[in-house]
Amino acid sequence: MSDIRRYDPDVKLSDMVEFDGRLYLAGQIARDTAAGMKAQTADVLAQIDALLARGGSDKSKLLSAVCYVADMRLKAQMDEAWLAWVDKASPPARATVEARLGSAQELVEIQCIAAK
Repeated sequence: MSDIRRYDPDVKLSDMVEFDGRLYLAGQIARDTAAGMKAQTADVLAQIDALLARGGSDKSKLLSAVCYVADMRLKAQMDEAWLAWVDKASPPARATVEARLGSAQELVEIQCIAAK
């Protein structure tokens, strides 16, 4: 049985959990929630890159992603940032869901799973 490693745990959650050769990332939101959808998405994806690197992985090893958007009418802007970022040779399985997020300023949250 593999050990479980938790990255930056607090009382509520861990930013990432490593188990059995996989990295499970918590939902990431933009640091600047005053920005528009495309900029918020780019910021979230940069945070995902940093977490994956800490775990010894990268976006080419993403297995799945769930994108939560506050307003599906803004999905095209999220997709624009996603398409500029995603590894085109190894795109993950992905779903996009409209959801009320933590605050009215949060436009996108992305959660993903990657292989090491």
